Amino acid sequence: MTQRIAFILNGEARTLPAETPPGTTLLDWLRAAGLTGTKEGCAEGDCGACTVVLEEADGGRTPVNACLAVLGQMQGRAIRTVEGLSRPGAPHPVQLAMAEGDATQCGFCTPGIVMSAWAHAREGGAAHEALAGNLCRCTGYRPILSVFEGVRDDGAAPPALPPLTSAELASPDQVFHAPVTLAEALALRAAHPEAWLLAGGTDLGLRFAGHREKPARILGLGAVAELRALEIGEASLRIGAGLPYGALLRALRGLPDLAPLAGLLARLGSRQIRGMGTLGGNLGTASPIGDALPPLLALGATVEVQSAAHGARSLPVAEFLTGYRRTALAADEIITAIGLPRPPPGALFACEKLSKRHDQDISTVSAAFLLELEEGRIRQARLAFGGMAATVVRAAGAEAALTGAPLAEASFAAAAQALAGDVTPLSDGRGSAEYRLRGAQGLLMRLFWRATRPELALEVQA
Repeated sequence: MTQRIAFILNGEARTLPAETPPGTTLLDWLRAAGLTGTKEGCAEGDCGACTVVLEEADGGRTPVNACLAVLGQMQGRAIRTVEGLSRPGAPHPVQLAMAEGDATQCGFCTPGIVMSAWAHAREGGAAHEALAGNLCRCTGYRPILSVFEGVRDDGAAPPALPPLTSAELASPDQVFHAPVTLAEALALRAAHPEAWLLAGGTDLGLRFAGHREKPARILGLGAVAELRALEIGEASLRIGAGLPYGALLRALRGLPDLAPLAGLLARLGSRQIRGMGTLGGNLGTASPIGDALPPLLALGATVEVQSAAHGARSLPVAEFLTGYRRTALAADEIITAIGLPRPPPGALFACEKLSKRHDQDISTVSAAFLLELEEGRIRQARLAFGGMAATVVRAAGAEAALTGAPLAEASFAAAAQALAGDVTPLSDGRGSAEYRLRGAQGLLMRLFWRATRPELALEVQA
């Protein structure tokens, strides 16, 4: 049965007119509704000027980029914008702290920063990480960071959200399916293989926001409970394809053997991106610079997919990714989970990323390495690189140079030389082919220092 889009906005229930296209970005709708405190800065999820906060039923606060989220994804959710913080005649304490701390200059980015600070006051963590998704063009970061370090939770109670139910949201020219069970999602996928599959939408959202594309049918997976599950075993993890990165990162921070992956995910986008983005989405878009893909390849992860007609199947990541933005996913299938082996005891696991900025930036080169060591020698090496080919790749020649070799600088130098025969990088605006190759070779040499003198590896952990 077709329903109208409904959500809670700044504490009040809102039901939108039936003609509202569910693929409209949240940012566009908010501004058209007169809530212009939410700004459009980049329409790419990079600047944070459009930051709003999703209020979770458990009391959590998830900052998201309104430019990348569409109305269909907001069904049954609670949204808070900067207009919903202040009281009549009195600013919110976060707003007051920004003003009194000289933390605002031109003011354009300030509403988004205020919303990130409001979420940070509840969620905690490093202030720098909480601010990483908000750019200040006036370069006023020092006083802004002081505000983030000093804000306190206002103790506001979470909204009363009704249980999510399946919905079909339709306007005259667009349909958004929002199932809540995997069985429903698979049936819809079988019936509508042409529909856009939308998980978090932090990549696909660019087609709504920047390209202004209007697909006739969208299958939203964000409310499917089975896709948000996480199982942590002694030898492996089973990660639901729809589990947001933010939730995955919180779990990984309690697993020392996967601390390098946690460190990488802390640099994957921003809190806004991690609040919506998913591992299944990173696999589905199959970008060669997807940050999460090299670790999956290095650890030997598998991708679970399922269809209503043929059931479930599992295949290695290397077989799932078939080329530039191409996968082995059939037209009636959905990615359901990722099986992630944990590093063996005593193994060295490392994740790397070269980008122009440390935070909230696209990789020029990314890598993940797994070395199994035995009595001063390298028993096995798995070396995976992103940004070096049309898809993420294993470096077979470099692996062969290390396998069985002593744990010595000369072994890694030989592997770095062999790497030149494994990849043929492209040149683009992020880096030349020569830069990419030399950068990747440098990461291999850093791996030697990680193995022998970790204090010299200049690692930033989560």
